[in-house]
This record gives sequence, C-alpha cells and structure tokens, in this order.
Amino acid sequence: MYTARVDRSPDQPAVLLVDDDVELCQMMAEFLGHHGFRVSTVHDGRSGLGTALKPGWDLVILDVMLPVLDGFEVLRQMRRRTTVPTIMLTARAEERDRVSGLDEGADDYLVKPFATAELLARIRALLRRTAHTGAIARRHVVESGDLSLDVDAREVRCGDAVIALSESESGILEVLMRARGRTVSRDELAALLYQREATPYERSVDVHVSHLRKKLEPCRHATIRSARGVGYVLPVGR
Repeated sequence: MYTARVDRSPDQPAVLLVDDDVELCQMMAEFLGHHGFRVSTVHDGRSGLGTALKPGWDLVILDVMLPVLDGFEVLRQMRRRTTVPTIMLTARAEERDRVSGLDEGADDYLVKPFATAELLARIRALLRRTAHTGAIARRHVVESGDLSLDVDAREVRCGDAVIALSESESGILEVLMRARGRTVSRDELAALLYQREATPYERSVDVHVSHLRKKLEPCRHATIRSARGVGYVLPVGR
C-alpha cells in the first residue's frame, strides 16, 4: 500500500485509491496529499475490496479495469456492507459503462484521461455533500407522511421496513421528501449531487432515482413519479 509522503493531520479526509496503474496512483496520491487529503492506494480488486471494507475511509476512488476483481464487482461487494462515498474511474466512455457503475451504487464517475483539477473538484463536492447531510441529521430526522429518513445513518423507515440507502439515494430522497408534492427538476438534483447542472445526455440522476424507486417498493405511499422533461416528484401521501 502506498501512502502520499506529505505532512498531514489525522483530521484530514482519508481517501482510498484503487487502481492498477502504480505511476498514476503515486501521482494522484501526491497531488491529493498536497491538497489536504490522506491518500492510500492499492492495485488490485481483491486487495481494494478488503481495504475499502475497513473503517475510517471518507471516500473511495475505484478504477473499473482491475486485476483479480474488476471495479464493478468490487463496488457490488462493497455496497452489501458499506455506503462509503465512491467515485468510479473508467477508460470506457460508453454510456452503458457509466450507468453500470451508478447502478451498482457509485456516487459519481470520471472518464480517463481526466484533469487532476476536475478529480479534486468532484472529491470536494462529494465530501461537502456528505458533511452537509450529516449536519442535517444531527439536528433532526426528516419525516414526511409515513416515511422517516435518518440522513446520517442513510436509512429510511416506512412501517416495519428499514431500508439502507447510498449517499446519493439518501440525498435525493431528502430533497424529494422536503419538497413533497412539488416537482424537483433534474438540475436541482444534479446540483445536490455534483454541484453542477445536469448535461443533456447525462443519466446519473435518473439511474440513482431508478435505484431508489426499487428500494422504496415496500413503501406503498412512496412512489417517486416522473414529470416528463422536468424532473421527479414524491406525491403527497397519507
């Protein structure tokens, strides 16, 4: 495991980078280290999975093309046991590959080659969102109708059902619950997830909503509806 050799404090965010390109890992670790992150790297899927499941990570950066286990399988196994925020790296520009990562529970993705400044911006945006939702949860649980969302734990309750959510799913559901009965645009949701507008061909918001819908199927009064060409709405229930 490689750790960036820079001065840092234990209070700095801990980032795990899983990529088989050793030279790229060292460059990224040094770059992020000098911007205030504690960075550790591993270079195959099996080691990456075992390391990612250890407590203490604030964010995982996960490459798709990995030896032993590919990134999709690593993320699939991770999401069974942890909701740590995750950014996927992929050399594949095809939409189906990006959607696959989001379907497995990634919070964001970045296509190689990428600018280090863009990666830094996406990491900071995701961590800001994580810190924001945690601050809200410490004040109170969000409740709407028969839904109760613990934002910090990323769990939603309806009746006897307790449903675990990813960071992105929790953020989307919180916005829809607070705006219940009002259509929330895709741009609003993209601003929440990525601090930017949704691009015309981007499906990341739609994929997260689709995943959330499936998880909410046991909740009869929590069907997220599409407003064609606009966004999504959680109708007012009982």
